[in-house]
Amino acid sequence: MIEKSKQYIAKAKFIRYSPYKLRPLADVIRGKNVQYALNWLSTCALQKAMPLQKVVQSAAANALQLGNFEADHLVVKEIRIDQGPIFRYFKPGAMGRANPQRKRLSHMSVIVESIEKKKEA
Repeated sequence: MIEKSKQYIAKAKFIRYSPYKLRPLADVIRGKNVQYALNWLSTCALQKAMPLQKVVQSAAANALQLGNFEADHLVVKEIRIDQGPIFRYFKPGAMGRANPQRKRLSHMSVIVESIEKKKEA
């Protein structure tokens, strides 16, 4: 008998990093084991890996709480980093001009899935 795989979701909104800077990190852990992803993100020397690590940990905790799955039996099925709102403001520029600045925010969503195992009956 094959056990059905279940999916668990975690989301984070209004992350103060640009989605263009977070997406290369998400590409590394997409499709990998959750334990591998958490280890890789914790040893990554970039500060922007921390919110990504927190969201993956949250999804793994949801799976542990709701479905009794450990992190080594889970896979990062989908990870999306979308554009959030943009803060627009002005800074002084050369010759008395004002230069527009944009601070981009991100929305993250992680879906982890349990690995299918064959159950002996």
